[in-house]
Amino acid sequence: MGPPGVGKGTQAVRLKSLLGVPHVSTGDILRAAMQDGTALGRQVRGYIESGSLVPDEVVGDLIAERLERRDAAAGFVLDGFPRTLAQVEILSRVLGRLGMPLTKVFVLRAPQDEIVRRLSGRRTCPKCGAVYHLESRPPRSSGVCDVCSAALVQRPDDTEEVIRERLKVFEAQTEPVGDAYRAQGLLAEIDGTGDAEMVGSRIEASLGRGVTGVSG
Repeated sequence: MGPPGVGKGTQAVRLKSLLGVPHVSTGDILRAAMQDGTALGRQVRGYIESGSLVPDEVVGDLIAERLERRDAAAGFVLDGFPRTLAQVEILSRVLGRLGMPLTKVFVLRAPQDEIVRRLSGRRTCPKCGAVYHLESRPPRSSGVCDVCSAALVQRPDDTEEVIRERLKVFEAQTEPVGDAYRAQGLLAEIDGTGDAEMVGSRIEASLGRGVTGVSG
């Protein structure tokens, strides 16, 4: 867990390699379901194409379907779920049915100004999808993709105004999720500042043995 731009996806991929378990991303699951054309996938497509949010119960069904696969039998890293208290309850029911207890929940923290700096400096290539950062990973030629020479763009949700609004939404909706897991003794708060290796080492230091289900 953590606000946008704090590095959740990066650390989830790191944990996947460290633990040898699948990285279960809600966004990836939704896209895969639509591509596969399953009954759930068609249901998801209907919500997304109409501009509606996918209901929590539908996302919960997709998560359950993914965690039932053989590669998740030894554990998993959840990324992007749960985001609300309602989703906490749904996940609890799913894991209870599967007999797979959640054993650790990480929440990454970073100062708001640092997050704004990270996200507002991001530039993407609309043609090949390459991602750059004006400070940490600038293109060789300003405003031009190194891979395909297309003009780079700033995503609409990477402007400072939108970023700060997204942070408000995170605080309102997702902070209570952290409180719920803190009450269960599952929450580990991680300093998300510094490079990916530094943050990853902090997560590794907080991991105990026998970890099967990790939500990040």
